[in-house]
Amino acid sequence: MTGATEDSHDVPPVDLSAEESEPTKRPGFVYFLGYGIMAPIARLVFRPTITGRENIPRTGPVILASNHLSFIDSIVIPLVAPRRVQFLAKSAYFTGTGFKGFISRTFFTSIGAVGVERGAGQAAQEALDAGRNILESDSAFAIYPEGTRSLDGRLYKGRTGVAWLALTTGAVVVPVGLIGTQEIQPVGAKFPRIRKITVAFGEPLDLRRHGSAESGKARRGATDEIMAAIHALSRQELAGTYNESPPSGTLQKIADRVFPRERV
Repeated sequence: MTGATEDSHDVPPVDLSAEESEPTKRPGFVYFLGYGIMAPIARLVFRPTITGRENIPRTGPVILASNHLSFIDSIVIPLVAPRRVQFLAKSAYFTGTGFKGFISRTFFTSIGAVGVERGAGQAAQEALDAGRNILESDSAFAIYPEGTRSLDGRLYKGRTGVAWLALTTGAVVVPVGLIGTQEIQPVGAKFPRIRKITVAFGEPLDLRRHGSAESGKARRGATDEIMAAIHALSRQELAGTYNESPPSGTLQKIADRVFPRERV
């Protein structure tokens, strides 16, 4: 992990006002029904080792910042946390039609997902605003600072959107270390397997000492502190770089050099 220096790619997000952002719907009946059914079954079948649940504040805004190894991570965290947790998922999970669309929409609603468009620029800012709305409703919000799941098992450099959320809302950050979830549903697997996993919740981090959310140095320093705490829990090898696919063509490579993508 790098030190608390300003990264030239970490451009401050545009701060849209709360009035311009639509309020995020809080989980309702479907969430509690799904949680009530799925949580006991998951614990019985997978018997996860869970540590540090007492580190999650029972009230107030809190960010659960986790490493990301598998699609199943977004199911595991809400099912083992001691309070309601929401996270962002691609909007396609909520917009399907027919019976398949209904099942997908119901399932992701039941585990606390909020649909957003993926992408950089405005789409990334809208995702951050959705997370801010969740936190400003005094809820728990789960996020993967790496941006996408690790395909090689290493822990990648964190993007500063997590720090922007924490410093903007005043939410404490609870680091989360997931171990073994990639064995439940490896990349390309259609169905989950029964494997032993560990979910470790670290001590809450108060990041206000790093400074204002408008400061690139503050966001970078806060993000690095979060990633160091995740690393202490997950014990993964450090990649030392961002987790992203290489540009697909010459024009894209040139564009990325001239217009570096914001690493939120």
